[in-house]
Amino acid sequence: MFRWRNNTSHDQENDSVQHESKINELKAAIGPLSGRSLQYCTDACFRRYLDARNWNVDKAKKMLEETIRWRSAYKPEEICWHEVAVEGETGKIYRANFHDRQGRTVLILRPGMQNTKSIDNQMRHLTYLIENAVLNLPESQEQMAWLIDFTGLSISNTPPIKSARDTVNILQNHYPERLAVAFLYNPPRIFEAFWKIVKYFLDAKTFQKVKFVYPKDNDSVDLMRSYFDDENLPTELGGKATLKYDHEEFSRSMIEDDEKAAAFWGFDRKLQQAVNGHHGADGAPKPVDSA
Repeated sequence: MFRWRNNTSHDQENDSVQHESKINELKAAIGPLSGRSLQYCTDACFRRYLDARNWNVDKAKKMLEETIRWRSAYKPEEICWHEVAVEGETGKIYRANFHDRQGRTVLILRPGMQNTKSIDNQMRHLTYLIENAVLNLPESQEQMAWLIDFTGLSISNTPPIKSARDTVNILQNHYPERLAVAFLYNPPRIFEAFWKIVKYFLDAKTFQKVKFVYPKDNDSVDLMRSYFDDENLPTELGGKATLKYDHEEFSRSMIEDDEKAAAFWGFDRKLQQAVNGHHGADGAPKPVDSA
């Protein structure tokens, strides 16, 4: 028994040394960085991209370079709540006011509450909330959990395939290893055909993180409850909490977080809002999720 434990410890030390070596190799391959790219590419960031590509430095380098280009053009950290608030009016995606059992940030997604037509704007809204979820991760955590509630989903409001593909692209390619688990709660039969297409967009690691939960399937329910406290889970998702999304309260929280994001990334939020045609928070809609 002692020998087995000793070997295990030795293997873990070897893995740690090899991983550190890979991180340094990726840093060298990426080369000198500046500005927000330098701020983004922490050791933890390098580790996530390597992990997403099974510690293949060449593949991780290609993936990270694509993200650096995407962030430089898309500027996800500069999206502010005023620009996407209309997308959040129904509470179709929002950051929950509780964490999972591991202390991870939780995003609640309700595709049946879709309220707009522009996929580009929907993706900006999603990106904003992913950035916000990351901003609000505890120091000990790098990942978030998704709870997807299919209440109200019908043929008329099922998301187009392009929307699903864009969502997968953003999450997998530009936020690798940020998702810990995604629970799809009680999806209707109309979702089955949709899923048969969507699953081909997912890489193997992401696919393993997607869990279907059905109220009459005790094993799937128990799995979800192993991640969440019953007192926090909304009744719509089999828990005991009352889910009541308050858009004004949530907006207030997001406006505060916009300032926190600006401070983190080192830019003047008021100047950015003026450039983008926004003028402060007066009269702004204000959300905080409550569940």
